[in-house]
Amino acid sequence: MTEQEIKEAVRNLMFDNIKAGLSPYFNKHYCYVMPSPGNYPFQWWWDTSFSVFILCALDEYALARQNLRSLFAMQEENGFVGHMIFWESLLPRDKLNVLQGPPIYRQIRPHMSSIVQPPLVAQSLQRIYEISNDKACLHEMLPKIKKYHHWLMKNRDFDGDGLITIISAFESGIDFKPSFDEVLGLPRERASERHYWKYYSVDLRNFLRWYKLKQIYKADVFTVKEVLYNTMYIQDLRVLSQLCEKINDPDAEKYERQAKKAVARMIEIMYDEETAAFYDVYGLENKKSKVLTFSIAIPIMIPDVPKELGVDILKRHFTNKEEFSLRYPIPSVAVNEPSFDPRGSKYLWRGPTWVVINWLLYKCLLTKGFEEEAESILVSMKSLIELSGFREYYNPFTGEGYGAKYFTWSGLIVDMYRMKKEMSS
Repeated sequence: MTEQEIKEAVRNLMFDNIKAGLSPYFNKHYCYVMPSPGNYPFQWWWDTSFSVFILCALDEYALARQNLRSLFAMQEENGFVGHMIFWESLLPRDKLNVLQGPPIYRQIRPHMSSIVQPPLVAQSLQRIYEISNDKACLHEMLPKIKKYHHWLMKNRDFDGDGLITIISAFESGIDFKPSFDEVLGLPRERASERHYWKYYSVDLRNFLRWYKLKQIYKADVFTVKEVLYNTMYIQDLRVLSQLCEKINDPDAEKYERQAKKAVARMIEIMYDEETAAFYDVYGLENKKSKVLTFSIAIPIMIPDVPKELGVDILKRHFTNKEEFSLRYPIPSVAVNEPSFDPRGSKYLWRGPTWVVINWLLYKCLLTKGFEEEAESILVSMKSLIELSGFREYYNPFTGEGYGAKYFTWSGLIVDMYRMKKEMSS
């Protein structure tokens, strides 16, 4: 497939997955791209941002704008937006998702969940504005995004150190990430039914506490400062500052200060010099969970992180054939980790390759001087799509596709092509 053929295939995928209508309960119009019509028909928080980046790379900014608007259509007065929005269905397809909201009446009619996901919303708005110069959209959406970030700062920066704490593994977007096993008292091994129910027991506890955040934090069953989440949060704060500057909003300086505070704290408590990696930290003592997942390198995309530190991480781990340098990189977990499993299963993010991982790390590789490695993962993504289609994730050794079919995240390859052109111009 040529680059143009891939773009057209992605365009068709995105338009085939559009879900639009009028919610009779809320009397609100919605329009979003489903991650997958079979497995993931609802509107998800960070999936919407991925759709925005894909659509903008295809110059479909009007549809990208509709997706972002729909994401905030149910925003609560305090600024909160849940990670899942059920526009039509009364109950989620996966009944265990009922645990991701308090035990109240609203769970049996269209609603949002009570948990969060990594914030890329300011970055999404920036992409729309960059290609459209749509100042009306900027003025419309920026106050909503600011309000959401204020909610995060007030309700999830429990320690006041600038970093956000998640209270469920599913808030990370990396559902069964093996670095969470230690938090839950599980051994470092391949996942089993024991893992499945242990992870969902956290949601059950939160459910029984009615998602009262102070009580959940005090109980300290699962309180994690996760690397990817906080990297996206810092990036969003910085972009939020830049967008505020465009409309002379005095809050620009505040968001920049908050971003600097958070990244300084991240380097202080998450970076491990001996192993050259960023790790999730958990509990009231910020204990590191030293598991080699792809997120050990994610913070190097933050400009404040020293370049030499980023180069050390990439050299030591991502060019290492015993860890992340496989035939179809980049696996979600290093090969030499006991939890690594390259096959498809319900225990997500424990070995297979995801296009979104490569999308996240692609620019890092380019900006840190790893042009050859960056090009190899772009070629690899193209090969995976040609071999197995647009799948949720892939075997890093064989390229076999697993999980959801017609999965839009794999369309992020078109944004990787965009980045390549921008970096070379």
